[in-house]
Amino acid sequence: MTRIPHETSGEPNPLQALTLDNLRQRTSMKWRTYPEDVLPLWVAEMDVPLAEPVVRAVTDALHLGDTGYPAGTAYAEALAAFAGKRWGWEGLAVERTAIVPDVMLGVVEMLKLVTGPGDTVVVNPPVYPPFYLFVEHMDRRVAEAPLGADGRIDLGVLESSFRQAVVGGRRAAHLLCNPHNPTGTVHTEEELSAVARLAERYGVRVVADEIHAPLVLGGAGFVPYLSVPGAERGLSLMSASKGWNLPGLKAALAVAGPGAAADLDRMPEEVGHGPSHVAVIAHTAALSDGVTWLDALLTGLDGNRRLLADLLAEHLPAVRYRPGDATYLAWLDCRALGLGDDPADVFLHRGRVALSSGLPFGAGGAGHARLNLAASQEVLTEAVRRMAAALR
Repeated sequence: MTRIPHETSGEPNPLQALTLDNLRQRTSMKWRTYPEDVLPLWVAEMDVPLAEPVVRAVTDALHLGDTGYPAGTAYAEALAAFAGKRWGWEGLAVERTAIVPDVMLGVVEMLKLVTGPGDTVVVNPPVYPPFYLFVEHMDRRVAEAPLGADGRIDLGVLESSFRQAVVGGRRAAHLLCNPHNPTGTVHTEEELSAVARLAERYGVRVVADEIHAPLVLGGAGFVPYLSVPGAERGLSLMSASKGWNLPGLKAALAVAGPGAAADLDRMPEEVGHGPSHVAVIAHTAALSDGVTWLDALLTGLDGNRRLLADLLAEHLPAVRYRPGDATYLAWLDCRALGLGDDPADVFLHRGRVALSSGLPFGAGGAGHARLNLAASQEVLTEAVRRMAAALR
């Protein structure tokens, strides 16, 4: 595939557009979970104004009273066009897509199609905590195949997990995070092809959470799982939610490889009743007309990654941070600080900075914390200053 890197858009950096006073007027989880003296750098919400095409599309819908039930394929068509231009992937077939309420609920529905109660779902920790919560809630067993010390998929460990998962002829799935949350790792075409080969060898079905796909630096190059050889029986979940800060506007797309179309066709009709029609309009506008805004965001995030690395080197040199090539999340190894298994708790209570605890991310999470760097440079600077002060 020929991939087109993101361009300098000329739009202002959306991460620098809002003040703390502006942001504290918000009533979402990020800004209402902790007291006002806490800097919230935890849950995956960005401190940005919405892209103007999204605001315009939603406003127009409200003026029209266009607030009924979702219909049509505009969202899938917009995603297919975005994938073709952005990732050089022409294989996203609109007829092999379905609208689902959001990515995690879509993951649940896809796992229901390819596994049964008591079957195993393999994950690669440290990984997004809802992978555990949702899978266990649907009566599947989670098996861990931890990332290697380099933060990449350990194919030997993954193969061992696949082999054990299908013992006795049971069905199994691999819930793949691509790009990876919390490390920001962008899996390569070679890595994903190897995963596909192992999955086919052992009869494991791959379900890929690709919600962070738009948030990849141009030089890294996102590779959709369904684009690699051998992934024909895979399923993917995609959304504009993370790239354009739309988590409160619920809508995502399930995408099936050619060999999984029949599975997707078995998804119950009522699942498609869950997404919001207004959300579908917003996501479609983001993918179709919000690309220059996204490029400005990516430039801002790249600057924030470098700033965070510099701030940590200056104020918290014992914290290990390997900037990822995707997401707006930073995975901080705080073990050398001697703060125990949950350094986020110390930073919250002593420094008044809210990070995500590493413990719920599974194996490899103890002694770590996840920091959301989708904030202004002023907020990032103050947060690291407070974190350093918490150790005195």
